Amino acid sequence: MAERPGVDTTYSATVENGRSLQNAGLIVMRVALVVALIWVGALKFTTYEAEGVHMLAMSSPIIGWGYSILTVQAFAIVLGIIEIALALMIASRPFAPAISAIGSLGVVIMSLITLSLLLTTAASWQPDMGFPFLSPMPGQFLLKDGLMLGVALLTAGEARTAAALRV
Repeated sequence: MAERPGVDTTYSATVENGRSLQNAGLIVMRVALVVALIWVGALKFTTYEAEGVHMLAMSSPIIGWGYSILTVQAFAIVLGIIEIALALMIASRPFAPAISAIGSLGVVIMSLITLSLLLTTAASWQPDMGFPFLSPMPGQFLLKDGLMLGVALLTAGEARTAAALRV
Protein backbone atom coordinates (compact mmCIF):
# COMPACT_ATOMS: atom_id res chain seq x y z
CA MET A 1 0.00 0.00 0.00
CA ALA A 2 1.43 3.37 -0.98
CA GLU A 3 1.94 5.86 1.77
CA ARG A 4 -0.15 9.00 1.73
CA PRO A 5 1.01 12.27 3.26
CA GLY A 6 -0.30 12.73 6.76
CA VAL A 7 -1.35 9.07 7.19
CA ASP A 8 0.23 7.16 10.04
CA THR A 9 1.95 4.14 8.45
CA THR A 10 1.40 2.06 11.59
CA TYR A 11 -2.32 2.75 11.38
CA SER A 12 -2.39 1.92 7.65
CA ALA A 13 -0.49 -1.31 8.21
CA THR A 14 -2.85 -2.26 11.02
CA VAL A 15 -5.90 -1.60 8.85
CA GLU A 16 -4.39 -3.57 5.96
CA ASN A 17 -3.53 -6.43 8.32
CA GLY A 18 -7.06 -6.38 9.69
CA ARG A 19 -8.52 -6.58 6.18
CA SER A 20 -6.21 -9.48 5.32
CA LEU A 21 -7.35 -11.34 8.44
CA GLN A 22 -10.99 -10.70 7.56
CA ASN A 23 -10.47 -12.00 4.03
CA ALA A 24 -8.66 -15.10 5.30
CA GLY A 25 -11.41 -15.70 7.85
CA LEU A 26 -14.09 -15.40 5.19
CA ILE A 27 -12.31 -17.95 3.00
CA VAL A 28 -11.91 -20.36 5.94
CA MET A 29 -15.58 -19.95 6.88
CA ARG A 30 -16.75 -20.56 3.31
CA VAL A 31 -14.55 -23.65 2.91
CA ALA A 32 -15.65 -25.00 6.32
CA LEU A 33 -19.30 -24.43 5.41
CA VAL A 34 -18.87 -26.26 2.11
CA VAL A 35 -17.01 -29.17 3.73
CA ALA A 36 -19.57 -29.48 6.54
CA LEU A 37 -22.50 -29.45 4.12
CA ILE A 38 -20.96 -32.05 1.81
CA TRP A 39 -19.93 -34.29 4.70
CA VAL A 40 -23.22 -34.09 6.58
CA GLY A 41 -25.16 -34.29 3.31
CA ALA A 42 -23.33 -37.48 2.35
CA LEU A 43 -24.08 -38.97 5.78
CA LYS A 44 -27.80 -38.54 5.06
CA PHE A 45 -27.46 -41.53 2.72
CA THR A 46 -26.73 -43.80 5.71
CA THR A 47 -29.36 -45.55 7.82
CA TYR A 48 -28.08 -44.25 11.16
CA GLU A 49 -28.24 -40.63 9.98
CA ALA A 50 -31.68 -41.09 8.42
CA GLU A 51 -32.97 -42.43 11.75
CA GLY A 52 -31.34 -39.56 13.64
CA VAL A 53 -32.97 -37.00 11.36
CA HIS A 54 -36.30 -38.75 11.73
CA MET A 55 -36.10 -38.48 15.52
CA LEU A 56 -35.61 -34.71 15.22
CA ALA A 57 -37.83 -33.86 12.26
CA MET A 58 -40.90 -36.05 12.75
CA SER A 59 -42.55 -33.63 15.19
CA SER A 60 -41.73 -30.51 13.17
CA PRO A 61 -44.72 -28.78 11.57
CA ILE A 62 -42.32 -27.30 8.99
CA ILE A 63 -40.74 -30.50 7.66
CA GLY A 64 -42.39 -33.41 9.50
CA TRP A 65 -45.03 -33.73 6.79
CA GLY A 66 -42.30 -35.08 4.49
CA TYR A 67 -42.61 -38.44 6.21
CA SER A 68 -46.19 -38.78 4.97
CA ILE A 69 -44.95 -38.96 1.37
CA LEU A 70 -41.42 -40.38 1.74
CA THR A 71 -39.81 -43.19 3.69
CA VAL A 72 -37.41 -42.28 6.48
CA GLN A 73 -34.41 -43.09 4.25
CA ALA A 74 -35.81 -41.31 1.18
CA PHE A 75 -36.54 -38.16 3.21
CA ALA A 76 -32.97 -38.14 4.54
CA ILE A 77 -31.59 -38.64 1.04
CA VAL A 78 -33.58 -35.65 -0.24
CA LEU A 79 -32.13 -33.57 2.60
CA GLY A 80 -28.65 -34.83 1.76
CA ILE A 81 -29.03 -33.92 -1.90
CA ILE A 82 -30.18 -30.43 -0.90
CA GLU A 83 -27.21 -29.98 1.44
CA ILE A 84 -24.71 -31.14 -1.16
CA ALA A 85 -26.30 -28.95 -3.85
CA LEU A 86 -26.13 -25.90 -1.57
CA ALA A 87 -22.48 -26.69 -0.81
CA LEU A 88 -21.62 -26.87 -4.50
CA MET A 89 -23.43 -23.59 -5.11
CA ILE A 90 -21.47 -21.90 -2.31
CA ALA A 91 -18.22 -23.36 -3.66
CA SER A 92 -18.91 -21.70 -7.02
CA ARG A 93 -17.99 -18.31 -5.51
CA PRO A 94 -14.75 -17.78 -7.55
CA PHE A 95 -16.56 -18.03 -10.91
CA ALA A 96 -20.28 -17.59 -10.10
CA PRO A 97 -20.73 -15.34 -7.05
CA ALA A 98 -24.46 -14.83 -7.67
CA ILE A 99 -25.04 -18.60 -7.54
CA SER A 100 -22.87 -18.78 -4.41
CA ALA A 101 -25.01 -16.10 -2.76
CA ILE A 102 -28.17 -18.06 -3.55
CA GLY A 103 -26.60 -21.21 -2.07
CA SER A 104 -25.69 -19.33 1.10
CA LEU A 105 -29.24 -17.98 1.39
CA GLY A 106 -30.46 -21.57 1.04
CA VAL A 107 -28.30 -22.47 4.04
CA VAL A 108 -29.82 -19.53 5.95
CA ILE A 109 -33.27 -21.04 5.39
CA MET A 110 -32.01 -24.54 6.21
CA SER A 111 -30.41 -23.29 9.45
CA LEU A 112 -33.56 -21.48 10.54
CA ILE A 113 -35.57 -24.66 9.99
CA THR A 114 -33.00 -26.70 11.92
CA LEU A 115 -33.00 -24.19 14.78
CA SER A 116 -36.80 -24.40 14.89
CA LEU A 117 -36.36 -28.08 15.85
CA LEU A 118 -35.21 -26.84 19.27
CA LEU A 119 -38.83 -25.82 19.84
CA THR A 120 -40.47 -28.95 18.46
CA THR A 121 -38.14 -31.67 19.75
CA ALA A 122 -38.86 -32.42 23.40
CA ALA A 123 -35.48 -34.12 23.82
CA SER A 124 -33.74 -30.78 23.15
CA TRP A 125 -33.97 -29.92 26.84
CA GLN A 126 -32.68 -31.69 29.92
CA PRO A 127 -35.45 -33.85 31.40
CA ASP A 128 -37.25 -32.16 34.32
CA MET A 129 -35.23 -28.95 33.80
CA GLY A 130 -36.54 -27.35 30.58
CA PHE A 131 -35.32 -24.05 29.20
CA PRO A 132 -32.46 -22.95 29.22
CA PHE A 133 -30.89 -26.35 29.99
CA LEU A 134 -30.07 -27.89 26.62
CA SER A 135 -29.54 -31.61 26.38
CA PRO A 136 -26.21 -32.72 24.89
CA MET A 137 -28.11 -34.49 22.10
CA PRO A 138 -30.02 -33.09 20.33
CA GLY A 139 -30.19 -29.68 22.06
CA GLN A 140 -26.54 -28.67 21.95
CA PHE A 141 -26.18 -30.37 18.56
CA LEU A 142 -28.96 -28.22 17.09
CA LEU A 143 -27.66 -25.01 18.63
CA LYS A 144 -24.55 -25.10 16.41
CA ASP A 145 -26.79 -24.20 13.50
CA GLY A 146 -26.76 -20.66 14.87
CA LEU A 147 -23.12 -20.50 13.76
CA MET A 148 -24.00 -21.97 10.38
CA LEU A 149 -26.70 -19.32 10.04
CA GLY A 150 -24.22 -16.50 10.74
CA VAL A 151 -21.59 -17.88 8.37
CA ALA A 152 -24.19 -18.33 5.63
CA LEU A 153 -25.41 -14.74 6.05
CA LEU A 154 -21.84 -13.47 5.83
CA THR A 155 -20.95 -15.54 2.77
CA ALA A 156 -24.25 -14.60 1.09
CA GLY A 157 -23.56 -10.91 1.60
CA GLU A 158 -19.97 -11.13 0.39
CA ALA A 159 -20.88 -13.19 -2.68
CA ARG A 160 -23.82 -10.92 -3.50
CA THR A 161 -21.55 -7.88 -3.31
CA ALA A 162 -18.98 -9.60 -5.54
CA ALA A 163 -21.70 -10.47 -8.05
CA ALA A 164 -22.89 -6.87 -8.14
CA LEU A 165 -19.35 -5.57 -8.66
CA ARG A 166 -18.79 -7.96 -11.62
CA VAL A 167 -21.61 -6.41 -13.64
